[in-house]
Amino acid sequence: MTATRQLFGRSAPQKIRCGPGGRPPTVTGMELRPEEAADHDAVHDVHRQAFGDDGEHVATLTRDLRGLLSPTSGLSLVAVENDKVVGHVLFTRSILDAPERLVDVLVLSPVGVLPAHQRSGVGTALITRGLELADEQGAPLVFLEGSPGYYPRFGFEPGEPLGFRKPSLRIPDAAFQVRRLSGYDQAMTGTLVYSEIFWRHDAVGLR
Repeated sequence: MTATRQLFGRSAPQKIRCGPGGRPPTVTGMELRPEEAADHDAVHDVHRQAFGDDGEHVATLTRDLRGLLSPTSGLSLVAVENDKVVGHVLFTRSILDAPERLVDVLVLSPVGVLPAHQRSGVGTALITRGLELADEQGAPLVFLEGSPGYYPRFGFEPGEPLGFRKPSLRIPDAAFQVRRLSGYDQAMTGTLVYSEIFWRHDAVGLR
């Protein structure tokens, strides 16, 4: 199992309509908003379908990661079409063990879209808006494990050349990526320390 997935957190109770003139270009009429308690079952179903054989594992991981969210740290966003949740992304708190101090950072994992809605811009919209809100929260860095052919379009870069060390040797170098936000400064280097939940679910790197 790999944490090369993606997650969320909580944000201000605003709704963002995507369509002509909206933030991320995507399916006309799609709504992005913070996840609510009433969405939990639908979100779990999104991940079960999106991740196939590993779907139940990702759904359970998502459930436990929600406990890390707070009004000032983390984001959990859903994409809704015709009153149906079709996608979800989660950003949760982890720690960067920097030389001068511990730095609160975010990890993007998981992100999932219903198979029938994939390749239509839903994931792009969720990630783009999530990064905007993470920057507004003041998060300096967002880390993930993911495809080096996909995530650079959102500004993600390989982490190790920038002075960041991955939390496990089981994470491929190319998959360990970081997005530097406006709160970043060059003193922020060091080892990414995942929250305990990722380890408990064996959701780190490749096995």
